[in-house]
Amino acid sequence: MKNSELWKETKFVFKNGTLRANPNEKYVFVSSRLTVNIIAKHYQQNALPYFKGSLLDLGCGSVPFYTFYKDKVTSITCADWEQSMHQNSFLDTYCDLNENLPFESESFDSVLLSDVLEHIRKPEKLINEIYRILKKDGFLIMNVPYYYCLHEEPFDYFRYTEFALKSMTADSGLALELLQRTGGTLEIMTDLFAKNVRPIPLIGRPLCKFSQFLTWQLLKIKPIYKLAQKTAVKYPFGYFLVAKKPVLSATVQ
Repeated sequence: MKNSELWKETKFVFKNGTLRANPNEKYVFVSSRLTVNIIAKHYQQNALPYFKGSLLDLGCGSVPFYTFYKDKVTSITCADWEQSMHQNSFLDTYCDLNENLPFESESFDSVLLSDVLEHIRKPEKLINEIYRILKKDGFLIMNVPYYYCLHEEPFDYFRYTEFALKSMTADSGLALELLQRTGGTLEIMTDLFAKNVRPIPLIGRPLCKFSQFLTWQLLKIKPIYKLAQKTAVKYPFGYFLVAKKPVLSATVQ
């Protein structure tokens, strides 16, 4: 990672061992705080054991997870495409994520792909390329939205069901380690409400903030959380996934 000494927190803040949405609206829209906090929660609870060795942060943007994973890995390579809306000085490599990646086979112990796959025109090719550049016993850590608004247009192409994610990872040769739904009906309705009410003069922002705060607190109540997870089977907010390159695996052509 180039110029790491210049890095600063953007999408996430990592303080006292807790990852959460940055309260600064320059980096996280007020209507997206619930979404970002949900993503942060899933990484906090699940991701750290899988960050190891040499890490490729693929489609890294402003490298928002840097302070979260930096002490768990031995080296960090940041890669993104030239059309990225998150231009920064930390990139080691510019590359088209729809084509062959400019890395040797079995180069990385872990690959992070956060909120990226929906922006890829050739998702199966990218997953196959990640398989190729992962070392044996290496991990892909990723999350994707499902019920979510269009964003970063015109580079917003797909939404993936759990069946698509399972199929793509299996077809590439990766073994699924973990697949979690990031939310259900309550989270979806709150996100839709917050994003649509925010532009209303005077009352929009307070309602936007309060609705997300209320949902976040409600999700701390076990029966409500269980109900939200139950609705997520049919109405998933998104997915968090970890897949492993097995030691004994066939080479993908």
